[in-house]
Order: sequence, then C-alpha cells, then structure tokens
Amino acid sequence: MSSSIPVTQEAPAFDYDATAELFPPRLAGPSAQRGLAYKRFAFASEAIQFAIEQLPRTFLLGAYLQVGDERYGHREIRRLYESADYPLGRAVAS
Repeated sequence: MSSSIPVTQEAPAFDYDATAELFPPRLAGPSAQRGLAYKRFAFASEAIQFAIEQLPRTFLLGAYLQVGDERYGHREIRRLYESADYPLGRAVAS
C-alpha cells in the first residue's frame, strides 16, 4: 500500500486593502461594552492592527472581523497580523 501526501488547496489571498468592520464581543451588561464599540475601517490591515495592538486581550477573544462576506475570529485575526503578507508595521513587543 502506498502512502500519499494529501493535496491541500491554498486559501485565496487575503485583501488587506478591503474595507472591514470590527464587531465587539457580546459581553454581559452595558458597562462591559464601554471598552469597545463597532468600528468600520477603510482598510482591513488597519482593523487588524487595531484589534491586535489596541484591544485588551479579553475583548479580542470575543470580537470578530468582517471583510466582505467572510468573518474572522481572534485566531484568524492574529494569523493575518503575523502573516508575511501583512502590509503594515507591527508593534514591538515589550
């Protein structure tokens, strides 16, 4: 029996220049929402940068990014930020 390596299709390239919407997590109580409100960005790259560099970790965990018909959770947002294709500079870890 021969073993074969499964063929995987590459995901289509992400459009960092597309408009994007960042939705807050659904947290209990109105005071919990004060840290983040819905935001619209001209460029997905800016939304990703904001989500990773500005949001408190607890807010990022429940937030999602909408680009066109696609939704991206915190893991995908992090992956897009860390991608070699990400067009903006990254914050220096302290």
